[in-house]
Amino acid sequence: MKTVRIAPAPKAFTIDCDRIASDKSISHRCAIFALLSDRPSIIENFLRAEDTLASLSIAEQLGATTEWSEAGKLTITPPARLREPDDVLDCGNAGTGMRLYCGFLAGVEGSFVLTGDRYLRARPMKRVTGPLQSVGAKLDGREEGNLAPLHIRGGKLKAFRYASPVDSAQVKSAMILAALRGDGRSYYRESFLSRDHSERMLHGMGARVGRDTEGWITIDPMEGPLEPLKLRVPADPSSAFFFAVAAAILPGSRIRFEGISLNPTRIEAFRVLESMGAAIDYRIRQDLYEPIGEITVRYNGRLGAVEVAERIPWLIDELPALAVAMATAEGVSRVRNAAELRVKESDRIASTLRALEACGIETEEYDDGYAVHGGTLHSAVIDSHGDHRIAMSFAVAGLLCGMEIVDTDCVATSFPNFFDILSQMTEVHTL
Repeated sequence: MKTVRIAPAPKAFTIDCDRIASDKSISHRCAIFALLSDRPSIIENFLRAEDTLASLSIAEQLGATTEWSEAGKLTITPPARLREPDDVLDCGNAGTGMRLYCGFLAGVEGSFVLTGDRYLRARPMKRVTGPLQSVGAKLDGREEGNLAPLHIRGGKLKAFRYASPVDSAQVKSAMILAALRGDGRSYYRESFLSRDHSERMLHGMGARVGRDTEGWITIDPMEGPLEPLKLRVPADPSSAFFFAVAAAILPGSRIRFEGISLNPTRIEAFRVLESMGAAIDYRIRQDLYEPIGEITVRYNGRLGAVEVAERIPWLIDELPALAVAMATAEGVSRVRNAAELRVKESDRIASTLRALEACGIETEEYDDGYAVHGGTLHSAVIDSHGDHRIAMSFAVAGLLCGMEIVDTDCVATSFPNFFDILSQMTEVHTL
C-alpha cells in the first residue's frame, strides 16, 4: 500500500497538457462493444489502466484477440462466436466493466461469473442486476444479486419497457446492451439524460438506438453484427478536472488540455467551476462519435460558493474534486440530489467530508449531499479508502498546503500518470 506526500506548490504553473488519461468510460465501451461486430475494431489511445485492461482481458476470455502496434494502436478482433470462459471473469476495481458486462452477457448463451477486487465485491450491484432480472435475465449473486461474485446464465431475452428510478449511464448502458439481443423493440427511460457515450457509439456502429416523441430510448435488436469501431479515444474530462481545479485555486496558474472530449454530458463540472469564477475556454476541433477539442482553465481570483443540485449525473465523478474547490471558495457551497455518491468506490460523501474535516474545513452531511464552508485548507494525512478519486482530489489540495495520501495504488485504476503530471507542479514523494 503506497503513501504519497505532496509538497505545497512553490509557484504558479503554466502547462499545455496532452498527457491526460484517455477517457475511461469510452475505453471500457470499446473493449465491450467491439464484441458486437464480426470485423476488427481499431482503437487509438485506449486507456492502459487497470480497470480498462480488465475489461479488455474479459473480451479476450470470451474469444477476442487483441494486438497492440508499436505506436500503441489497439486492434480487437472478435470471435466468430462468443465462448463460455473456463474461469471467472475478473473486473478488477471496475464498476463500469462489471455493470456493462452484466447487460452484455445477459443475452449471450452460456454461463459466466463476474468478480472483482475486495472493493468491487463490496459495491452494490442491485441497481443493474435488479432491472435486468425484472426483464427476464437469469442473474444472481450474494444478497440476491446485490454483491459480486455474480453468476449470469445468458440466453435469449424478451423485449421490455423499463422506466428507471435512477439516472445512471451504467444502468442505461447495461439495459441497452441486453435489449440488443431481445426479441423485439425495447424501451428505456430515465428522468434526466445521463452520460450518453453508449448511445452515440452504438449508433455510430449501426445499431438502431433512437428516441421517440415521449422521451423513451428505443432499442431494436441486432439483425446481424454491427460495424466495427474505428476511433481515437479522447482525453478524459473527469481526469482532466483534477488539474482544472488545481489551476482554478492556485493563483496565477493556467492549464490547457488538448484532444479532450467536449461531450456536453461530460463537461458539466467545468461549467460549475466556471460559475464559481474560474476563467474557462472551450474549442471544438472535431465531432464524429464525440465532440473533441481543447479546454483552457485560468486562475481568476478567489472562487465563490455555488449550489449544485441539477444535472448531477453529468458531474457525479467530479464531485470530490469540486469539493476541494468549494473548500477554497468564499461562502458556503452545497451539493444535493447526489445520493449516487454513496455507492461509488467508497461512500464518497463520507470519504470526502472526513478528508475535508481533517484539513480544517467545516462541513455538513446530508443523506444526498453535503455543505462545504469555504476556508483555508491545512495539511493532513488522508486515507483514500481505496478510492482513486478521493486520492487524486486531495493530492491536488496538497498544492496549496501539502498533503499525505495513504493508499494511492488505486490511482492506477484510472490515471496511471497522474502523479507524473502533478510532479510538474510540485514535489511528489512516494513513502
